[in-house]
Amino acid sequence: MKLYECAHSRTGDKGDISNISLIANDAKDFDHLVRHVTADKVRAHFKGIVHGEVVRYEIPSIGALNFVMQQALGGGVTRSLALDPHGKCLASALLAMEIPERS
Repeated sequence: MKLYECAHSRTGDKGDISNISLIANDAKDFDHLVRHVTADKVRAHFKGIVHGEVVRYEIPSIGALNFVMQQALGGGVTRSLALDPHGKCLASALLAMEIPERS
């Protein structure tokens, strides 16, 4: 299944760091996201875009995961030649990631 089937996402930036939140649409899906959306899998999903470390933070009280991705924006807004220097489309790209079906 695609992540967009059970979650929504927002993104922000600070310099060359992209910050992506992944929020379960239903609280019952949070544990499924925790199991299947790891920092390593997110880094692999963004291979060629993210060149630094990816750290995942869990916020169970709101059913969310937060990913902080270093070296993800081509140097940052003022230095990047990317069409999306803020990385706003990265939230949609994360939602296209495949995870196993819920059991």
